[in-house]
Amino acid sequence: MSFRPASYQAIRSEHHLLTVQRPGAHLLTAGVFLTVLMCGLFPGDSLSRENTIFQQFTQHIGRQIHRDKQAFSQANSCLSWFYKAKKTPPSAVRGISWNMTPSSQPEVECLRDYPGGMDDARDDFAKTQTLLSVSLTFYEFALVADRNDDAIYSPTELQDLLRSLTLSYHDGDPTPKQVTALTERFDRLYRSRNMDTLMQGMSDLYEQGYRVTPSDRVELDRVMG
Repeated sequence: MSFRPASYQAIRSEHHLLTVQRPGAHLLTAGVFLTVLMCGLFPGDSLSRENTIFQQFTQHIGRQIHRDKQAFSQANSCLSWFYKAKKTPPSAVRGISWNMTPSSQPEVECLRDYPGGMDDARDDFAKTQTLLSVSLTFYEFALVADRNDDAIYSPTELQDLLRSLTLSYHDGDPTPKQVTALTERFDRLYRSRNMDTLMQGMSDLYEQGYRVTPSDRVELDRVMG
């Protein structure tokens, strides 16, 4: 999925209709033209607004995915190391290690991070796997809500997204308020590992015709890579 900036519609004035018919008319005309120009160039709650909401929401989830991938990788590596160490008895004579620093020795990190040994690593593996699954599924959910893959939540898409998460939608709400509502709902469901609510929201979008598109799959593969 590519992010493209919102394009601005060109504003043209029709001076042949703006004849001076009375004193001060040219000032009124100039004021109207300036208002139209500002609305066209700076659409406060139009394309740039929905683009901001999409980007900030997906970036918030993306940062959590990055942390989850690191935590899961560590738990997975240490769990594998404990299994291997359990099956391989320690040798009576240690060989010479070449430039082995504490940070490059898994036994140092794993024994430090998991003092309970394999059981601790196994519990953390299950926990980090679940959290990564939640964050990835939520990212998919955020992509699905962008129905036409233009990296922008249209007013209809935003309304459907908020309502599928049982959040209220009010046309004209400031962008920061709506971004905060979305990110806080993600954080709450993430901390509680509430996949049921998340999947219900996904189901609600599917009932309205939303689907995982090929573009969504490409983006998910990129994030999971």
